[in-house]
Amino acid sequence: MDRLFRLRENGTTVRTEIIAGLTTFMTMAYILFVNTLFLGEGGAGIPNHGVFFATAVGAGLVTLAMGFFANIPVALAPGMGLNAYFMTVVLTSNGQITWQIALGAVFLSGIIFIILTVTKVRQMLLTAVPNNLKVAITVGIGLFVTIIGAKLSNLMMVSVNPGTDVVKTPILNSNQFNIVLGNFIHNKDTALALITLFIIAVLMVLRVKGALLIGIVVGTLIGIPMGVTNVSGLSGASWLPSFDDLAVGKMDLAGAFGVGIIEIILIFTFVELFDTFGTLVGTANRAGLLKDKQKGEKIIGKAMLVDAAGVSTGALLGTSTITAFVESSSGVAEGGRTGLTAVTTGVLFLLALFIAPLALVVPSAATAPALIIVGVLMMAQVKEIDWSNFLEAFPAFLTIVMMPFTNSIANGISFGIVSYTVLTALHNMISSKKTPIHWLMWIISILIVLRYALLGGE
Repeated sequence: MDRLFRLRENGTTVRTEIIAGLTTFMTMAYILFVNTLFLGEGGAGIPNHGVFFATAVGAGLVTLAMGFFANIPVALAPGMGLNAYFMTVVLTSNGQITWQIALGAVFLSGIIFIILTVTKVRQMLLTAVPNNLKVAITVGIGLFVTIIGAKLSNLMMVSVNPGTDVVKTPILNSNQFNIVLGNFIHNKDTALALITLFIIAVLMVLRVKGALLIGIVVGTLIGIPMGVTNVSGLSGASWLPSFDDLAVGKMDLAGAFGVGIIEIILIFTFVELFDTFGTLVGTANRAGLLKDKQKGEKIIGKAMLVDAAGVSTGALLGTSTITAFVESSSGVAEGGRTGLTAVTTGVLFLLALFIAPLALVVPSAATAPALIIVGVLMMAQVKEIDWSNFLEAFPAFLTIVMMPFTNSIANGISFGIVSYTVLTALHNMISSKKTPIHWLMWIISILIVLRYALLGGE
């Protein structure tokens, strides 16, 4: 085991890695059920059993590949946001784009990713992006994860102002809503989330190994008498996986080449490009895998290849884009440093085919606090940014705040890259002290501007 994953070299143990893998799985297991809401019969129209199978098997196989091939503690599954976009594409096309065609678009975006990875274009981003932005990506993802935790626990809620017709106006203006604190006195979910958050915080202060996982389990148990943890589904539940109504191999590649689908493929590709880059860099940075620049680039290169292949693999199985999950940082926070963490998570996803009823028991109120704690840990990187240098501070700040405030890792990276490139260019025109700009930053900046100008902000 040590030889396969280089455990001692990375300062970890089998026990630590397994606990980290369990923690990662617990914090992202919600995708098994949430993905069905977007892609299933009530959403994009894929059979529910098919979505659950594709989600569990796709996440399991690709995460195993990440662990064995790249030896990095990153888990993958169908990405939130892209699955919602997938559903939107199908539902707003008036029947012109079926879920089979949409799967074809995902598959083609995966092929583009493989080409970009094999040609090392994606890997060049590690060299091109300056260190202050890399650190900002880590911090921004920390805040992004924190907001996910706050939303899942109902600690953060939205209050719609009187007179606002949310049915006719799905996207509200700033004067139509306010972000408010959830009612933790009368809302049992929010109360349980606060209790679990406090338990995990105490365990972290006491430096208890497995604090996040212990907190999730204890929170789930406390939720039973509170009426939050619903164990009724365990009675008479079927523990055997269903292989009916699968969507394996049902993508429509011919239809994906039709009129109007190119824009959809480009959006899938663009969002995945920067979401994955941010997640991989942020998680690897937090795990200390990028300290050696040459070794770090090699690790990220392998991880990107697995991620690229995972996109098309997911489409073949019948799900939207499989991508690196930001919740992997919860496993890293538990000490995960190698691919054994990912392998553990991957095995659990495959076993989820048999333990679906048990996985459903764990409430989001018990897992959400773990994401908030992860935000605390990732925020520590912010001290590495030179805030006295506005040329570094401003792009870093935009990167950090635009991720949580626009609900998109890609948006944060885009704003950071464009602002850094433009400001540095102006600085070099005026100042005698030049700051180098990698040529790839110019190309990316132009592509980003074109993307928002032509395709909007999906």
